[in-house]
Amino acid sequence: MTFSIVARDPASGEMGIAVSSCILAVGRAVPRARPGVGVVAVQARSPRGIGGVLLAGLADGTPPADLVRRAAHAADDGDRQLAVLSSTGAVAADTGPGAFPVSGQIVAEAVSVQGNMLASDEVLPAMLHAFTVTAGALADRLLAALSAGQAAGGDLRGRQSAALLVVSGEPETEEDDGVRADLRVDDSADPVAQLRMLRNLQRAYAERDYDTLAVFAPEGSRDLYAALAASRRGDRAAARTALESMRARPDWAAWLAAMAGDQRLAGVSRLLD
Repeated sequence: MTFSIVARDPASGEMGIAVSSCILAVGRAVPRARPGVGVVAVQARSPRGIGGVLLAGLADGTPPADLVRRAAHAADDGDRQLAVLSSTGAVAADTGPGAFPVSGQIVAEAVSVQGNMLASDEVLPAMLHAFTVTAGALADRLLAALSAGQAAGGDLRGRQSAALLVVSGEPETEEDDGVRADLRVDDSADPVAQLRMLRNLQRAYAERDYDTLAVFAPEGSRDLYAALAASRRGDRAAARTALESMRARPDWAAWLAAMAGDQRLAGVSRLLD
């Protein structure tokens, strides 16, 4: 019913999970994570409350293999699937004998891919391969794996939702909650593609990629980003056009007036002088 990947990036220490399924809001059901502690995938008919128990076990220093073994031994039936990853990169996974075929997991160094009711035996190997050969941030490597799993067939029943959750390898603090990405697509005809779009939008906000935001940000704010992008590249005419469009709207006109003295927009607002 679900396919997912949990992994740790040895360079950054970040840990994350990407998951997709033909159920509503899989991001609510499967992924669990705690900065500085670990990541857990709770799939198939595993009790949903077990995610918190597994994270608590990791926080107490219990190895993932022990946690998975205990959970498997305590299961009332065999229709469940778990993957547990610690902040050190230790990882373990288990699929109950009653899980819907095609089901299983592949565990490698600091990464595990798992799924049940898969469309083919190729889904999990494709995910692991894509994760291994993809460069870049952990979030992007996780998404590459998810995309490869979908391309290999994904969930036998079809597509509905997907989620991406990445946390820091360090515990959260007052200044930093440790969450690096928390994106969800709850109901979509192509949730993995939609999730990738959200990731690209998140990166654009973080990197102040105004050209991208001028196209993909909510319609009401696109003129602002178009003005910022044009100003950054020195295109005064384009920046003025975008700002004039904003000033023609009463809501934005008042905001521009209030921001006239703000240094963050000083270079842009001068274009209207």
